[in-house]
Amino acid sequence: MPIQQRSKKEVDRINRLQQEQFDKMVDLFEPPLPEGVPERLEQIVAAASILEGQTVLDVGAGTGILVPHIRPYRPGRIIACDLSEKMLERLCGNYPEVEAIRSDVRDLALPDRSIDAVFINACYPNIADKAGAFVNLFRMMKPGGRMVVSHPLGRRFVESLKKSSPFPLDVLPEKPEAKQMLCPLGFDIRSFVDETELYILVAARPG
Repeated sequence: MPIQQRSKKEVDRINRLQQEQFDKMVDLFEPPLPEGVPERLEQIVAAASILEGQTVLDVGAGTGILVPHIRPYRPGRIIACDLSEKMLERLCGNYPEVEAIRSDVRDLALPDRSIDAVFINACYPNIADKAGAFVNLFRMMKPGGRMVVSHPLGRRFVESLKKSSPFPLDVLPEKPEAKQMLCPLGFDIRSFVDETELYILVAARPG
């Protein structure tokens, strides 16, 4: 499955729709979470193999659903990126130590080779410019850095959302599609889990 190409105008339109929608939905993303989700989030964070003092980027961080699971690994920095200002305001209120940046990940201007671990949790379907996003993430990741694309409710859940979403959603890729998409950009696929209620794809920048 090649990466879908969209014009800048279309990407900007989709991003505006998402920003408006998620600004309105901020309260829906606060705990309590559905049964089983916290345990699956622990699996997702563990897949990144974070070491103490490392720098972690959470793409589409929302209100900070992953932060409590990242904290025990004692990272040096946690950086949150999201399109929604209200989501990031809530995140910063809950977790003031997190550095929040409102941006499309394709435009995120962190230094080259500055990130050890990247999470794209429950966010991959929403990224309008995936080619731009992954090229920029590869630039920002250190050699040996890990990127975890995940969803704690699985691929079928995303497919069910497509019918009612006010903006386009892409399905989570199967393993051959993930390789076709990411390997030409320089990533190595390290592991892949595709269960009914859990999706975890780990890709790394070699080094």
